[in-house]
Amino acid sequence: MSELTLASTLPTSEQRLIRRALRLLEKYQRQPGDPFTSTSMTKTWLQLQMLHQEREVFIVIYLDNQHCLLEQEMLFAGTLSHTEVHPREVVKSALRHNAAAVILAHNHPSGTTDISAADRHVTQRLAKALALVDVRVLDHLVVGSEVVSFAEQGWL
Repeated sequence: MSELTLASTLPTSEQRLIRRALRLLEKYQRQPGDPFTSTSMTKTWLQLQMLHQEREVFIVIYLDNQHCLLEQEMLFAGTLSHTEVHPREVVKSALRHNAAAVILAHNHPSGTTDISAADRHVTQRLAKALALVDVRVLDHLVVGSEVVSFAEQGWL
């Protein structure tokens, strides 16, 4: 599980309780070998992973040919409003996990889900780079107060 940063205004006991609840939810929601076949389930899973991040982070979910989870990894972390994503590192990591497909995700800590031209550009660069090694990009999800799917928008 990626380490969640909880609001410092919560009492320590509540922070611990929330962390335990998230670990339990994660344990029962997605385990290696579980399929990622539903966009709505993936959105919910990602919200749990990214909801309390104070900085923008970029996660890659690595899947096999049956879209079963191999691994998920936070590859990049940035500032409040920007994360630099390097296609070379994403390709290296996909090959290391022997992935047939990936789902990309990043959060907007501000809560907005406005998709920028830069978001669309990096997604296209990643899709092209990964296609060179036969890894499909199934979706790119942006997590804010809601979750926006590039695939649902017709951008992938």
